[in-house]
Amino acid sequence: MDPNVKLLLNQGEPLLDPERYRQLVGKLNYLTVTCLDILFAVSVVSQFLNSPCKEHWDAVIRIVRYIKGALGKDWARSPIDRRSTFGFCIFVRDNLVSWKSKKQNVVARSSAEAEY
Repeated sequence: MDPNVKLLLNQGEPLLDPERYRQLVGKLNYLTVTCLDILFAVSVVSQFLNSPCKEHWDAVIRIVRYIKGALGKDWARSPIDRRSTFGFCIFVRDNLVSWKSKKQNVVARSSAEAEY
């Protein structure tokens, strides 16, 4: 979600069909179980379920477009063995001291499982 976009209550023209907004946000909320990268954006648009406006609808459409563009992307897995890679870095102030990366032993079945 664009941090420069500020969504407010009663921000603009109210939607003619708020039920459609509620249904789409509900589906996105369900999708956050496996797509953790949209969790914050969906939590923001969920705050306007009672009285959604056109600007809120536009934000939901941006989330859907992001999901559509991210369909072919995986969870940093190897195309050879489908195992995810995790890693960490150790910094002292701004200087990188050490880093490590390792492949997981099992194949992750979802992005939530891969991040766990």
